[in-house]
Amino acid sequence: MTARSTRRTAARSRIAAVGAIAVAGTMLLTACGDQTKNNDSSGPDKAGTSAGASAETSSPADLLPAKIKAKGVIKVGSDIAYPPVEFKDKSGETVGIDPDLADALGKELGVEFQFENGTFDTLITGLRSKRYDLAMSAMTDTKDRQEGIDPETKKKVGEGVDFVDYFTAGVSIYTKKGDDQGIKTWADLCGKKIALQRNTVSHDLAKAESKKCTGGKKIAIEAYDNDLEAQTRLRSGGADAGSSDFPVAAYAVKTSGGGKDFQLVGEQVEAAPYGIAVAKGNDQLTQAIKAAMDAIIKSGEYDKVIAKWGVEAGAITEAKVNGGS
Repeated sequence: MTARSTRRTAARSRIAAVGAIAVAGTMLLTACGDQTKNNDSSGPDKAGTSAGASAETSSPADLLPAKIKAKGVIKVGSDIAYPPVEFKDKSGETVGIDPDLADALGKELGVEFQFENGTFDTLITGLRSKRYDLAMSAMTDTKDRQEGIDPETKKKVGEGVDFVDYFTAGVSIYTKKGDDQGIKTWADLCGKKIALQRNTVSHDLAKAESKKCTGGKKIAIEAYDNDLEAQTRLRSGGADAGSSDFPVAAYAVKTSGGGKDFQLVGEQVEAAPYGIAVAKGNDQLTQAIKAAMDAIIKSGEYDKVIAKWGVEAGAITEAKVNGGS
């Protein structure tokens, strides 16, 4: 996934038409490991480090770890149910912003990016277990995730990950069309029910806002494995509102029921970078991905993908490592 803090936080974006979400595009804020220890030991993207220096003087393909070069494949963990960021089309093919960017990165690196479907809140675990080399799933780069901190308890629960940032998105609220029930801000959700994806920024925001509610009117939160399930709940009348990353919410508003099911309410909040996650210690792979991302930005391939999906307002001009806060 929606910003998927995982934004999509401690954890969640997850088409055919170029203008699928262009109707709301101008609202988007512009800023809503299978490796071993023989990788470069220098820290990722730090000024003066050997990794940073090599990223400037070598081609992206030269920076890849030897094991990945030999396999010719980068395994990508992704929650493939988050249109238009990643989803299955009618033929069952994985499509979207992330797969298209991955294809461009693969050409730059001389390897194939293979997407493997998984629930969003298990992707980081998949990196640690080396099931995946990367996680690319509209995942928001946050300090908590970098450091392996649970955003709610603030306790360390893992070693964290490094991110290569590649897009910027905020979080939006949407309701059934013609029935916003006076909801314009997160505070307006007190006493109401919201459906959303588990372990996302939307989830974190709802929990935080509920604690502020007075008079016993807390927010009733229904959290689902993926955003499409949350949309179904709202569509059926089982919730008062839904929330997800702006590109995903805008796409749902544009396409669900031919544009008759949902409407956006209020302004998007919490604009932050999406990042490609890499397990800690895999600095060589991190630098290769960063260099490849910078290369496709410079060549114009990045802009082509962003324009194809109508999300130009979230584009970046330079890849950063661990740029989230």
